[in-house]
Parts: sequence; C-alpha cells; structure tokens
Amino acid sequence: MRKTVLYIAVSLNGYIADQSGGVAWLNQLPAQEEDGYPEFIAQVDTIIMGAATYGQIVTELSPGEWPYQEQKTYVLTHQPGRADEENHIIFTSCPPGHLVEQLKEQKGKNIWICGGAQTARQFIRAGLVEEYRLTIAPVLLGKGIPLFEEDGPQKQLSLKKVIQRGPLVELIYSANI
Repeated sequence: MRKTVLYIAVSLNGYIADQSGGVAWLNQLPAQEEDGYPEFIAQVDTIIMGAATYGQIVTELSPGEWPYQEQKTYVLTHQPGRADEENHIIFTSCPPGHLVEQLKEQKGKNIWICGGAQTARQFIRAGLVEEYRLTIAPVLLGKGIPLFEEDGPQKQLSLKKVIQRGPLVELIYSANI
C-alpha cells in the first residue's frame, strides 16, 4: 500500500535551509560512499513539492535537467493549470488532503513529500505524513528555515530505524495515524 513519506535533510538545529532559503550548506558535507537516496527513490513513483522548491530545482539545483524523470511530480501552486508533460509535472492548487486521497486511490509506489517547509508543514498539520525520514547533518546553521513550526501540532511518532552514513544520521519514524 502506498504511503506518504517526508524525506528531507535537516541541520542539527532543525533547519532545512539557510535564512535566504538556500541549501548550499548540504554541498559542503563530506561525500558519502553509502547514500540512502537510491534505495529511497526506488520506492517512490510520485513526488509532491511546493512552487518554491520547484523553482529552486529548475534554476539552482538542477537547471536544464529535471532530476525526477521516473516519477510523476505534483507542484502545489496558487497558479495551477499548466503542465510539463515531458517531465511528468502537474501544477495544482488541490488541497493536500484531497490530493493525497486521490493519489492513494491509485496503484503505485510511495508518495514523497519533497518540500519545502511550507509544503511539509501543510502535510504535517493535516496529519498526512505517514513516515518521517530525516537525514540529520552535522551542521549548525545560525538562522534558517525550520522544518517544524513552533506552534505546530503535537504528533506522537514511533522510531523504526536509525542509519548512520558517515557523519550523517537518518532517522526513520512512523506516524501513529
């Protein structure tokens, strides 16, 4: 059965981006021989992200080449209606709960809640994240964009697995939905 998974890197002090929204600090981490991303993405056929994350990918992180060719991507936006059929991208204003309900009615692999912070928070607030996969980086950002809201909902999670990958630690939690 498909599940919604929030898979994201976070600094030791809880930020997913620096104060300007940049993630260049991730590139400063030592290269890892063992990376959990290939294993994770093989279990995903659908990605949900916000418009700001989409914009960052196409202009900064992977300009000229869409990195998720094998997955269908839904971009949450206030300006829906356009699509990029070649790259399997759909721009939608569908509320998160309704979108997840539609996607879970379809057969397929897991659904990745890719980011950014506003998108992740919408899904967390609505109780739509079934699994949290947080890769903790040994970096303290002075200021930044936190993953979790200060006044967000209380959630009880169950730790399923801890994986150390060099200086990185991946924490896998199951939400008690």
